[in-house]
Amino acid sequence: MQNLFESITENIDEEVFDIIVEGKDVRVERIVSKGHSSPDTGWYDQDRNEWVIVLKGAAILAFEQGGEVTLKPGDHVNIPAHEKHRVKWTAPDQETIWLAVHYT
Repeated sequence: MQNLFESITENIDEEVFDIIVEGKDVRVERIVSKGHSSPDTGWYDQDRNEWVIVLKGAAILAFEQGGEVTLKPGDHVNIPAHEKHRVKWTAPDQETIWLAVHYT
């Protein structure tokens, strides 16, 4: 993949995760969502910190400790390791393209 906005499948049944680069202490991935969300009972509980930015579309992240953050293009958030969170909503009418950096 040379361009983050290209090579996107038209019919996205599930979120798409593409690893851009990965090393011992870092992984960078492109995530493509379209109307996807995490299951109501499911929380991400990751061993690494995660910094995410929305490049296109819109999304809402919810946190188990309370609170939500709405993201539009250019908005980013840092999620510390083991801070339980979930994708509450992504735009149903267009792709939401995220860039996620997982690091220690």
